[in-house]
Amino acid sequence: MDTLLGAPCPDMRRMGPLDLAFVGDGIYDLLAREYLLKDGPCPVKKLHLRKTALVCCKAQARALGGLWEELSESERGIALRGRNAHVGHVPKNADIADYHGATALEALFGWLYMTGEYKRARELFLMAAKILEQDYSKHS
Repeated sequence: MDTLLGAPCPDMRRMGPLDLAFVGDGIYDLLAREYLLKDGPCPVKKLHLRKTALVCCKAQARALGGLWEELSESERGIALRGRNAHVGHVPKNADIADYHGATALEALFGWLYMTGEYKRARELFLMAAKILEQDYSKHS
């Protein structure tokens, strides 16, 4: 399986959960951006605010909780590795539990991307977006 750059994926046995989260952060962000453009053009400020609401720590942790029952055993294992990773620091504006949940979700999306499971990444992202959009509409 090749990455977007055309390089073969690295040996997944050597990839740590924070390596996967590093990649998954970008993949999840890209999926969020594409998702927000599905209805056509929108003012950039509005897009940015909506994207931030989808990708912030709290939202990612909430999404993971909503997806948990839909994950396979191996997907849960990757997410647990991400959640339990020693992150070194937590941003001052983030709750530690949310940060670990976000890292878990990002590790999962990094793993899905690096293993070429693009269809599954899209499927899980759309489920996550639905969960978060429902939460957003309840609080608006």
